[in-house]
Amino acid sequence: MIFATPDRVTALTPAYAGERGADGRPRVSDDILARMKLVTNDEAWGVLERGHNYHFQFEGNWTNLHPERVLVGRAVTARYVPIRPDLNDAVQAVGDAEGRSGGQNTWIIDQLQEGDVLVVDLFGKIEDGTFIGDNLGTAIHARAKTGLVVDGGIRDLERVYELPDFNVFCRGVHPSAIWEVTLVAVNEPVRIGGATVLPGDVVLGTREGVTFVPPHLAEAVVSRSEDVRQRDVFGKRRIAEGVYTSGQIDVSVWADPIEADYAAWVAQDENAR
Repeated sequence: MIFATPDRVTALTPAYAGERGADGRPRVSDDILARMKLVTNDEAWGVLERGHNYHFQFEGNWTNLHPERVLVGRAVTARYVPIRPDLNDAVQAVGDAEGRSGGQNTWIIDQLQEGDVLVVDLFGKIEDGTFIGDNLGTAIHARAKTGLVVDGGIRDLERVYELPDFNVFCRGVHPSAIWEVTLVAVNEPVRIGGATVLPGDVVLGTREGVTFVPPHLAEAVVSRSEDVRQRDVFGKRRIAEGVYTSGQIDVSVWADPIEADYAAWVAQDENAR
């Protein structure tokens, strides 16, 4: 079986206690996804690395088609290996028995839902490792309305680049078609460079790189980011007013009187709203 069962996905993600999709993946809310678009990789890293000991959730050094666009969504994971004929025959037989058509890459794309981000482990292959061209890129755009993260290549760069509100993180581009690889797992753990990704992780792709946020920590990440941004507004305002010096504000932990002033400022702002 290539596609993990819902029970298997649930067993792989026991820390998440919220809503799940029909395939068993954690379904972080649309509200959290919308708020995640304002989070930086640095803010996410601070929560995951320093706060919860998740050391392998960020991967950089991509070919990023649209650095100006932020990619956010729920991960659908896929893993490929270099082709071995007997294994490929067995995988193809499974797909045929399940009524799947087209190339093995289309099997995954056909399952995508709005808000999904396909995360593909293609072991860094670029030539003959082009997971999508413009047709399959269009299909992902139509179904998921997000983008793609592939530790491999893509083709038809100019046409994929033209897709609106869509982004791709890949290792490179090449005019060849995907060849001599076999799909061995969907919605199982995958390795993307130095990061470990599970189905249902929240993908946060920015100019800097991609962070894969465990779903049970997604709310903590966005809440921390919002607090950081709010503190930044407060700190700059108080410096401009001459209340505090930059040295008092630009520290990791504020002194108790500043912290109390900040709490009062937040409460006043909330009352005003």
